[in-house]
Amino acid sequence: MPLTVRVADITTLNVDAIVNAANERCLGGGGVDGAIHRAAGPRLIEACRQLPEVRPGVRCPTGEARLTPAFDLPCKAVIHTVGPVWHGGHHNEDDLLASCYRNSLDLAAQHNLATIAFPAISTGVYGFPADRAARIAVTEMRAGLERHDTLRKIIACCFDAFTESLYVGLFGSD
Repeated sequence: MPLTVRVADITTLNVDAIVNAANERCLGGGGVDGAIHRAAGPRLIEACRQLPEVRPGVRCPTGEARLTPAFDLPCKAVIHTVGPVWHGGHHNEDDLLASCYRNSLDLAAQHNLATIAFPAISTGVYGFPADRAARIAVTEMRAGLERHDTLRKIIACCFDAFTESLYVGLFGSD
């Protein structure tokens, strides 16, 4: 199946690329971002420091994506994307979150990365409602598979059973 869901530690998945729910600095942080940086080792932070700043302190604006090697992770690459902070849904949050998935999938396809795993972007400390985020994620994952014939498998890597249940309900017959 091209779309799958599992509860797992994203840093342990044997895929071509994992997506990092990063912050605009791309220099590590908490949650999945911190876990990925710890598992990848110190070379990841050095690679992130080499990403050009688009404005002071910003290497990856919200909704965009950047690629680095994966270093000590079992995957080939890390795609860093910055999800929106939830402000009630009236500040373009849905479009920005969709852009995270779209740009990450486009970047994966550009680099011939056929298998990719996503965390539930923006649903942790950024406060995006998990059910709404899952609907956006699944819509963009399906569109990415249609857009790019190089993409073979997308995994929604969930932190817990509740988030997994949201994706399972949306994946339907995939």
